[in-house]
Amino acid sequence: MLAAGAVSRAAPAEACRCPPAAFVIVEGARTPRRMRIPALKLPIKRGALLAAANWPVVVLQFIAEATFKILLAVPIVGGTFLVALALNQDVQDVLGDDLDLRASATGVATSLLEHPVALVSFLSAVGIVVIGGSALMFILKGGTLSVLVEAQRHAGPLERYPVRLAFLRRASRTDVDVFLQGTRRLRRRFLRLGAFLLAIYLLSGVAYLAVIVAGYRAVGEDGFLVGWTVIAALCSALLVAWLALVNTLYLVLQVIVAAHDLSVRAGVGEAIRLIRADPMRTLGVFIVTAGLVGLATLASIVATAGLGLISFVPFVGLAVLPLQLFAWLLRGLVFQYLGLTSAGAYLFLYDAPHESPEGAIVPGGVPA
Repeated sequence: MLAAGAVSRAAPAEACRCPPAAFVIVEGARTPRRMRIPALKLPIKRGALLAAANWPVVVLQFIAEATFKILLAVPIVGGTFLVALALNQDVQDVLGDDLDLRASATGVATSLLEHPVALVSFLSAVGIVVIGGSALMFILKGGTLSVLVEAQRHAGPLERYPVRLAFLRRASRTDVDVFLQGTRRLRRRFLRLGAFLLAIYLLSGVAYLAVIVAGYRAVGEDGFLVGWTVIAALCSALLVAWLALVNTLYLVLQVIVAAHDLSVRAGVGEAIRLIRADPMRTLGVFIVTAGLVGLATLASIVATAGLGLISFVPFVGLAVLPLQLFAWLLRGLVFQYLGLTSAGAYLFLYDAPHESPEGAIVPGGVPA
Protein backbone atom coordinates (compact mmCIF):
# COMPACT_ATOMS: atom_id res chain seq x y z
CA MET A 1 0.00 0.00 0.00
CA LEU A 2 2.77 2.42 0.87
CA ALA A 3 4.57 1.69 -2.36
CA ALA A 4 1.40 2.21 -4.37
CA GLY A 5 0.69 5.49 -2.61
CA ALA A 6 4.24 6.69 -3.18
CA VAL A 7 3.97 5.91 -6.86
CA SER A 8 0.63 7.69 -7.15
CA ARG A 9 2.02 10.80 -5.50
CA ALA A 10 5.19 10.75 -7.56
CA ALA A 11 3.36 10.32 -10.85
CA PRO A 12 2.01 13.89 -11.03
CA ALA A 13 5.44 15.24 -10.13
CA GLU A 14 7.00 13.25 -12.94
CA ALA A 15 4.34 14.48 -15.33
CA CYS A 16 5.11 18.09 -14.45
CA ARG A 17 8.61 17.97 -15.79
CA CYS A 18 8.86 19.93 -19.00
CA PRO A 19 10.67 18.36 -21.98
CA PRO A 20 13.75 20.35 -22.95
CA ALA A 21 13.34 19.91 -26.68
CA ALA A 22 11.43 22.21 -29.02
CA PHE A 23 8.92 19.45 -29.80
CA VAL A 24 6.00 18.23 -27.76
CA ILE A 25 4.66 14.67 -27.89
CA VAL A 26 0.89 14.40 -27.88
CA GLU A 27 -0.54 11.51 -25.92
CA GLY A 28 -1.79 8.85 -28.29
CA ALA A 29 0.20 10.13 -31.25
CA ARG A 30 2.79 7.95 -32.96
CA THR A 31 5.25 10.68 -33.81
CA PRO A 32 6.13 14.01 -32.17
CA ARG A 33 4.71 17.12 -33.71
CA ARG A 34 6.11 20.64 -33.86
CA MET A 35 5.73 23.03 -30.97
CA ARG A 36 2.41 24.81 -30.73
CA ILE A 37 1.37 27.81 -28.67
CA PRO A 38 0.50 25.72 -25.54
CA ALA A 39 4.14 24.53 -25.36
CA LEU A 40 5.29 28.16 -25.53
CA LYS A 41 2.77 29.09 -22.84
CA LEU A 42 4.78 27.35 -20.10
CA PRO A 43 7.96 29.50 -20.17
CA ILE A 44 6.00 32.73 -20.62
CA LYS A 45 3.63 31.92 -17.76
CA ARG A 46 6.45 30.83 -15.48
CA GLY A 47 8.45 33.98 -16.22
CA ALA A 48 5.41 36.17 -15.52
CA LEU A 49 4.70 34.39 -12.22
CA LEU A 50 8.33 34.56 -11.09
CA ALA A 51 8.45 38.29 -11.84
CA ALA A 52 5.14 38.87 -10.04
CA ALA A 53 6.22 36.84 -7.00
CA ASN A 54 9.44 38.86 -6.75
CA TRP A 55 7.87 42.26 -7.40
CA PRO A 56 10.34 44.18 -5.17
CA VAL A 57 13.12 43.62 -7.72
CA VAL A 58 10.79 44.97 -10.43
CA VAL A 59 10.40 48.15 -8.40
CA LEU A 60 14.15 48.26 -7.78
CA GLN A 61 14.91 48.00 -11.49
CA PHE A 62 12.44 50.80 -12.18
CA ILE A 63 14.05 53.03 -9.54
CA ALA A 64 17.50 52.34 -11.00
CA GLU A 65 16.38 53.27 -14.51
CA ALA A 66 14.56 56.39 -13.29
CA THR A 67 17.68 57.45 -11.37
CA PHE A 68 19.78 56.96 -14.48
CA LYS A 69 17.44 59.17 -16.53
CA ILE A 70 17.43 61.87 -13.86
CA LEU A 71 21.24 61.85 -13.76
CA LEU A 72 21.34 62.03 -17.55
CA ALA A 73 19.02 65.03 -17.52
CA VAL A 74 21.50 67.09 -15.45
CA PRO A 75 24.18 67.64 -18.16
CA ILE A 76 21.50 67.97 -20.85
CA VAL A 77 19.69 70.73 -18.97
CA GLY A 78 23.04 72.35 -18.18
CA GLY A 79 24.03 72.23 -21.85
CA THR A 80 20.67 73.74 -22.78
CA PHE A 81 21.24 76.76 -20.57
CA LEU A 82 24.81 76.99 -21.87
CA VAL A 83 23.46 77.21 -25.42
CA ALA A 84 20.84 79.75 -24.35
CA LEU A 85 23.44 81.99 -22.70
CA ALA A 86 26.34 81.60 -25.12
CA LEU A 87 24.47 81.48 -28.43
CA ASN A 88 21.45 83.60 -27.47
CA GLN A 89 18.93 80.88 -28.36
CA ASP A 90 15.59 80.15 -26.77
CA VAL A 91 15.60 77.30 -24.22
CA GLN A 92 12.31 75.89 -25.55
CA ASP A 93 13.73 75.68 -29.07
CA VAL A 94 16.70 73.65 -27.84
CA LEU A 95 14.76 71.33 -25.53
CA GLY A 96 11.85 70.76 -27.91
CA ASP A 97 8.17 70.49 -27.18
CA ASP A 98 8.10 66.86 -25.99
CA LEU A 99 11.07 67.21 -23.58
CA ASP A 100 12.65 63.99 -24.82
CA LEU A 101 16.18 63.51 -23.46
CA ARG A 102 17.61 62.07 -26.68
CA ALA A 103 16.09 64.82 -28.84
CA SER A 104 17.24 67.48 -26.36
CA ALA A 105 20.80 66.11 -26.33
CA THR A 106 20.82 66.13 -30.14
CA GLY A 107 19.56 69.72 -30.18
CA VAL A 108 22.25 70.87 -27.74
CA ALA A 109 25.01 69.08 -29.67
CA THR A 110 23.80 70.58 -32.96
CA SER A 111 23.77 74.07 -31.47
CA LEU A 112 27.33 73.64 -30.14
CA LEU A 113 28.87 72.44 -33.42
CA GLU A 114 30.38 75.87 -34.04
CA HIS A 115 32.03 75.86 -30.57
CA PRO A 116 34.26 72.75 -30.36
CA VAL A 117 35.44 73.30 -26.77
CA ALA A 118 31.91 73.65 -25.44
CA LEU A 119 30.79 70.66 -27.53
CA VAL A 120 33.58 68.45 -26.17
CA SER A 121 32.74 69.51 -22.61
CA PHE A 122 29.07 68.71 -23.12
CA LEU A 123 29.75 65.31 -24.70
CA SER A 124 32.23 64.47 -21.92
CA ALA A 125 29.65 65.27 -19.24
CA VAL A 126 27.02 63.15 -20.97
CA GLY A 127 29.52 60.32 -21.46
CA ILE A 128 30.51 60.29 -17.79
CA VAL A 129 26.87 60.09 -16.71
CA VAL A 130 26.09 57.36 -19.26
CA ILE A 131 29.05 55.22 -18.20
CA GLY A 132 28.48 55.69 -14.46
CA GLY A 133 24.71 55.20 -14.62
CA SER A 134 25.03 52.18 -16.89
CA ALA A 135 27.59 50.60 -14.55
CA LEU A 136 25.15 51.00 -11.65
CA MET A 137 22.36 49.34 -13.64
CA PHE A 138 24.64 46.49 -14.74
CA ILE A 139 25.66 45.75 -11.14
CA LEU A 140 22.07 45.85 -9.88
CA LYS A 141 21.00 43.51 -12.69
CA GLY A 142 23.31 40.89 -11.23
CA GLY A 143 21.42 40.97 -7.94
CA THR A 144 18.06 40.91 -9.71
CA LEU A 145 18.93 37.84 -11.77
CA SER A 146 20.33 36.11 -8.69
CA VAL A 147 16.93 36.51 -7.02
CA LEU A 148 15.19 35.15 -10.12
CA VAL A 149 17.58 32.18 -10.27
CA GLU A 150 16.76 31.31 -6.65
CA ALA A 151 13.05 31.61 -7.40
CA GLN A 152 13.39 29.46 -10.53
CA ARG A 153 15.14 26.67 -8.65
CA HIS A 154 12.75 26.50 -5.70
CA ALA A 155 9.36 27.50 -7.09
CA GLY A 156 8.29 24.09 -8.36
CA PRO A 157 6.08 23.62 -11.45
CA LEU A 158 3.81 26.59 -10.68
CA GLU A 159 3.31 27.27 -14.40
CA ARG A 160 1.35 24.01 -14.80
CA TYR A 161 -1.34 24.87 -12.25
CA PRO A 162 -3.83 27.71 -11.76
CA VAL A 163 -2.39 30.82 -10.15
CA ARG A 164 -2.56 30.51 -6.37
CA LEU A 165 -1.16 32.63 -3.58
CA ALA A 166 0.65 29.64 -2.06
CA PHE A 167 2.61 29.13 -5.28
CA LEU A 168 3.57 32.81 -5.41
CA ARG A 169 4.74 32.71 -1.79
CA ARG A 170 6.90 29.71 -2.58
CA ALA A 171 8.38 31.47 -5.61
CA SER A 172 9.08 34.67 -3.66
CA ARG A 173 12.84 34.64 -3.01
CA THR A 174 13.44 38.36 -2.68
CA ASP A 175 16.05 38.73 0.04
CA VAL A 176 18.60 41.46 0.70
CA ASP A 177 21.41 38.96 1.32
CA VAL A 178 20.69 37.06 -1.90
CA PHE A 179 20.56 40.32 -3.85
CA LEU A 180 23.82 41.69 -2.42
CA GLN A 181 25.64 38.39 -2.85
CA GLY A 182 24.51 38.34 -6.47
CA THR A 183 25.80 41.85 -7.11
CA ARG A 184 29.18 40.96 -5.60
CA ARG A 185 29.44 37.62 -7.38
CA LEU A 186 28.45 38.85 -10.84
CA ARG A 187 29.73 42.43 -10.68
CA ARG A 188 32.85 42.10 -12.83
CA ARG A 189 31.28 39.76 -15.38
CA PHE A 190 28.21 41.94 -15.82
CA LEU A 191 30.35 45.07 -16.12
CA ARG A 192 32.32 43.35 -18.87
CA LEU A 193 29.12 42.33 -20.63
CA GLY A 194 27.76 45.86 -20.25
CA ALA A 195 30.94 47.33 -21.75
CA PHE A 196 30.48 45.11 -24.80
CA LEU A 197 26.85 46.20 -25.05
CA LEU A 198 27.73 49.91 -24.90
CA ALA A 199 30.44 49.38 -27.53
CA ILE A 200 27.90 47.73 -29.84
CA TYR A 201 25.49 50.61 -29.24
CA LEU A 202 28.20 53.14 -30.08
CA LEU A 203 29.35 51.36 -33.23
CA SER A 204 25.76 50.85 -34.40
CA GLY A 205 24.93 54.52 -33.84
CA VAL A 206 28.06 55.70 -35.65
CA ALA A 207 27.38 53.36 -38.59
CA TYR A 208 23.75 54.51 -38.78
CA LEU A 209 24.72 58.20 -38.76
CA ALA A 210 27.43 57.58 -41.36
CA VAL A 211 24.93 55.89 -43.68
CA ILE A 212 22.35 58.66 -43.20
CA VAL A 213 24.84 61.50 -43.74
CA ALA A 214 26.49 59.81 -46.73
CA GLY A 215 23.12 59.11 -48.34
CA TYR A 216 21.93 62.65 -47.76
CA ARG A 217 25.06 64.07 -49.38
CA ALA A 218 24.82 61.63 -52.28
CA VAL A 219 21.23 62.59 -53.00
CA GLY A 220 21.99 66.30 -53.09
CA GLU A 221 19.50 69.01 -53.78
CA ASP A 222 18.31 67.52 -57.10
CA GLY A 223 17.97 63.94 -55.88
CA PHE A 224 14.90 61.88 -55.20
CA LEU A 225 14.09 63.00 -51.67
CA VAL A 226 11.02 60.76 -51.42
CA GLY A 227 13.05 57.68 -52.28
CA TRP A 228 15.77 58.66 -49.84
CA THR A 229 13.18 59.18 -47.11
CA VAL A 230 11.99 55.60 -47.62
CA ILE A 231 15.58 54.34 -47.50
CA ALA A 232 16.23 56.30 -44.30
CA ALA A 233 13.08 54.83 -42.74
CA LEU A 234 14.22 51.32 -43.69
CA CYS A 235 17.64 51.99 -42.16
CA SER A 236 15.95 53.15 -38.96
CA ALA A 237 13.81 50.01 -38.88
CA LEU A 238 16.88 47.83 -39.42
CA LEU A 239 18.66 49.64 -36.58
CA VAL A 240 15.72 49.03 -34.23
CA ALA A 241 15.56 45.34 -35.21
CA TRP A 242 19.32 44.96 -34.79
CA LEU A 243 19.30 46.55 -31.33
CA ALA A 244 16.34 44.37 -30.30
CA LEU A 245 18.29 41.27 -31.34
CA VAL A 246 21.40 42.49 -29.51
CA ASN A 247 19.40 43.18 -26.34
CA THR A 248 17.83 39.71 -26.49
CA LEU A 249 21.18 37.95 -26.90
CA TYR A 250 22.58 40.13 -24.12
CA LEU A 251 19.74 39.11 -21.78
CA VAL A 252 20.16 35.41 -22.67
CA LEU A 253 23.88 35.66 -21.95
CA GLN A 254 23.21 37.40 -18.63
CA VAL A 255 20.75 34.67 -17.64
CA ILE A 256 23.17 31.86 -18.52
CA VAL A 257 26.11 33.49 -16.74
CA ALA A 258 24.02 34.09 -13.61
CA ALA A 259 22.36 30.65 -13.60
CA HIS A 260 25.44 28.53 -14.33
CA ASP A 261 28.05 30.83 -12.70
CA LEU A 262 30.20 30.92 -15.83
CA SER A 263 32.75 33.36 -17.15
CA VAL A 264 31.77 35.60 -20.04
CA ARG A 265 33.71 33.52 -22.58
CA ALA A 266 32.31 30.23 -21.29
CA GLY A 267 28.85 31.81 -21.14
CA VAL A 268 29.02 32.70 -24.84
CA GLY A 269 29.81 29.10 -25.76
CA GLU A 270 27.08 27.76 -23.48
CA ALA A 271 24.57 30.25 -24.89
CA ILE A 272 25.34 29.16 -28.46
CA ARG A 273 24.95 25.51 -27.49
CA LEU A 274 21.66 26.02 -25.65
CA ILE A 275 20.15 28.21 -28.37
CA ARG A 276 21.04 25.60 -30.99
CA ALA A 277 19.48 22.89 -28.82
CA ASP A 278 16.14 24.73 -28.49
CA PRO A 279 15.93 27.47 -31.14
CA MET A 280 12.16 27.38 -31.62
CA ARG A 281 11.15 28.22 -28.07
CA THR A 282 13.96 30.77 -27.73
CA LEU A 283 12.65 32.55 -30.83
CA GLY A 284 9.08 32.13 -29.58
CA VAL A 285 9.83 33.78 -26.23
CA PHE A 286 11.55 36.64 -28.05
CA ILE A 287 8.59 37.17 -30.40
CA VAL A 288 5.99 37.05 -27.62
CA THR A 289 7.85 39.42 -25.29
CA ALA A 290 8.67 41.80 -28.16
CA GLY A 291 4.99 41.81 -29.10
CA LEU A 292 3.98 42.58 -25.52
CA VAL A 293 6.50 45.43 -25.36
CA GLY A 294 5.13 46.76 -28.65
CA LEU A 295 1.56 46.67 -27.33
CA ALA A 296 2.64 48.41 -24.12
CA THR A 297 4.43 51.09 -26.16
CA LEU A 298 1.34 51.60 -28.34
CA ALA A 299 -0.86 51.90 -25.25
CA SER A 300 1.58 54.43 -23.78
CA ILE A 301 1.46 56.53 -26.97
CA VAL A 302 -2.35 56.45 -27.02
CA ALA A 303 -2.51 57.43 -23.35
CA THR A 304 -0.07 60.31 -23.91
CA ALA A 305 -2.14 61.57 -26.85
CA GLY A 306 -5.32 61.35 -24.75
CA LEU A 307 -3.75 63.32 -21.92
CA GLY A 308 -2.63 65.93 -24.45
CA LEU A 309 -6.24 66.43 -25.52
CA ILE A 310 -7.42 66.71 -21.91
CA SER A 311 -4.87 69.43 -21.16
CA PHE A 312 -6.80 71.90 -23.36
CA VAL A 313 -10.02 71.51 -21.35
CA PRO A 314 -10.47 74.30 -18.76
CA PHE A 315 -10.15 73.17 -15.12
CA VAL A 316 -10.03 69.51 -16.17
CA GLY A 317 -6.55 70.18 -17.55
CA LEU A 318 -5.32 70.63 -13.97
CA ALA A 319 -5.57 66.87 -13.53
CA VAL A 320 -3.16 66.21 -16.40
CA LEU A 321 0.02 66.48 -14.29
CA PRO A 322 -0.89 63.78 -11.71
CA LEU A 323 -2.28 61.62 -14.52
CA GLN A 324 0.97 61.99 -16.45
CA LEU A 325 2.94 61.08 -13.33
CA PHE A 326 0.78 57.99 -12.80
CA ALA A 327 1.13 57.01 -16.47
CA TRP A 328 4.92 57.40 -16.23
CA LEU A 329 5.07 55.19 -13.13
CA LEU A 330 2.79 52.57 -14.66
CA ARG A 331 4.68 52.55 -17.95
CA GLY A 332 8.05 52.13 -16.25
CA LEU A 333 6.85 49.33 -13.99
CA VAL A 334 5.16 47.49 -16.87
CA PHE A 335 8.29 47.60 -19.03
CA GLN A 336 10.48 46.38 -16.16
CA TYR A 337 7.99 43.62 -15.43
CA LEU A 338 8.03 42.49 -19.07
CA GLY A 339 11.82 42.50 -19.05
CA LEU A 340 11.98 40.28 -15.98
CA THR A 341 9.23 38.08 -17.43
CA SER A 342 11.42 37.38 -20.45
CA ALA A 343 14.39 36.71 -18.14
CA GLY A 344 12.29 34.22 -16.16
CA ALA A 345 11.15 32.56 -19.40
CA TYR A 346 14.75 32.09 -20.54
CA LEU A 347 15.59 30.70 -17.10
CA PHE A 348 12.83 28.13 -17.60
CA LEU A 349 14.48 27.07 -20.87
CA TYR A 350 18.10 27.02 -19.74
CA ASP A 351 18.09 26.20 -16.01
CA ALA A 352 16.38 23.28 -14.25
CA PRO A 353 14.93 23.59 -10.72
CA HIS A 354 17.00 22.04 -7.94
CA GLU A 355 14.14 21.07 -5.66
CA SER A 356 11.76 18.29 -6.52
CA PRO A 357 8.55 19.77 -7.93
CA GLU A 358 6.59 17.34 -5.76
CA GLY A 359 6.48 19.82 -2.91
CA ALA A 360 4.75 22.43 -5.06
CA ILE A 361 1.77 20.27 -6.02
CA VAL A 362 -1.53 21.06 -4.38
CA PRO A 363 -3.81 18.09 -3.70
CA GLY A 364 -6.62 18.11 -6.20
CA GLY A 365 -4.83 20.70 -8.33
CA VAL A 366 -5.71 20.86 -11.99
CA PRO A 367 -2.98 21.66 -14.51
CA ALA A 368 -3.35 25.04 -16.15
